[in-house]
Amino acid sequence: MTQTEARNLKETQQVISPYSQNWDNIISKLPSGERYLYQLFTLIKQGNLTVINPDGKTFHFGEESSEAFYLKIYNPDTYDRALAFGALGFCEAYMEGWWDEENDKLAEMIGLLFRNNVYSKASQRVTIPLLIKVITQRLQTVPTNIQNSRKNVQHHYDVGNDFYQYFLDSTMTYSCGYQRKETDTLEQMQLQKYELICKKLALKSGESLIDIGCGWGGMLIYAAENYGVSGTGITLSVEQAALAKKRIEQKGLKDKIKIEIADYREIKGQYDKFVSIGMFEHVGKDSFTTFMQKASELLAPSGVGLLHTISTQAKKERLGPWVAKYIFPGGYLPQLHELTQELWAAKLTVAHCENLKPHYAETLKRWAENFNENREEIASLGTKYDERFRRMWYLYLQSSETSFRYGSLGVHQLLFFKGKEWKLDIPLNFSWN
Repeated sequence: MTQTEARNLKETQQVISPYSQNWDNIISKLPSGERYLYQLFTLIKQGNLTVINPDGKTFHFGEESSEAFYLKIYNPDTYDRALAFGALGFCEAYMEGWWDEENDKLAEMIGLLFRNNVYSKASQRVTIPLLIKVITQRLQTVPTNIQNSRKNVQHHYDVGNDFYQYFLDSTMTYSCGYQRKETDTLEQMQLQKYELICKKLALKSGESLIDIGCGWGGMLIYAAENYGVSGTGITLSVEQAALAKKRIEQKGLKDKIKIEIADYREIKGQYDKFVSIGMFEHVGKDSFTTFMQKASELLAPSGVGLLHTISTQAKKERLGPWVAKYIFPGGYLPQLHELTQELWAAKLTVAHCENLKPHYAETLKRWAENFNENREEIASLGTKYDERFRRMWYLYLQSSETSFRYGSLGVHQLLFFKGKEWKLDIPLNFSWN
């Protein structure tokens, strides 16, 4: 809906807002679900949201002067779903096609909800149906053993290599990039991320590198080609491993890099350098200690490692119920202090810590743009990539961007070393750039 259409709408019908004289009377006559959602939206003080309900009635929240977002609700069941299940229900309603932002400004509208604490308020809603639903899902996916971890990882990463190729860049990197300039392409951001990590690890020709959660092999390929290291990549995804091996062979790096389908707890041996990028989120609270101890075991004396992981400042909700159910079952986001405590307990000393929070927002923005441009191609991959699936993934990418831009999510890189003596070649006033 354009601004002109919005003005015409106001001229042709009544627009109801919390500032209307009869607001309380109007709200009291609405069904409980619709009333609940609009009461949440009264939290909007900064920004401009217009809601058009299934009957064509228009409700306005926030500032008139701000950029307007238009939430069009097609199915009245949206309200009851939100009432029963809070943010989880509202997201499920989007998957079903029950509502949309009319101008395809989904991320911006979600950002409005984040900035005004609407999302956090909705997430706090705990009802008996929601409690049962979330607990059941969590019990099915707790990553306490290798079997559950494998199941959780394959749920997300074995969706199909062809699918991921439609929104990732040519390096097939599915983690936060590193933006140096606003004009950086997605591929440039990912290569710059790999270069940043290689510099932090001070990789040297002839060294060995273990990559836990190696994905499609991007980090190992970059390190082997540019720094002359040999490496081993570990993944639980069968499809990732197959494509990683193919890419490694195509680049003539079979003598340098090997890929293993295994759980990190099963790995033996020692390496000069250790890296794990975007995998720790799947470890689970009960396995933090196990992961750090394994990192220590895998590092040779005086070895150096880098952990790159999404983190959160949220105290209670480590992973939203919608994301936990549909996107990352078994996921658990750490807080920064938990990471440093567990590294210290494993006798690994933190040498440097950096938060790439805004870089992930920009990475996700580019992924969502690619996804949107290739919707038809994704649909052509098969029946499992139906409209509901595509809406689910688009919401995931858009809401994740917003979570990094306005919410509690960050992404930390922690550089650490094994042993008591600092042998890292990091001079004073050193810049990684």
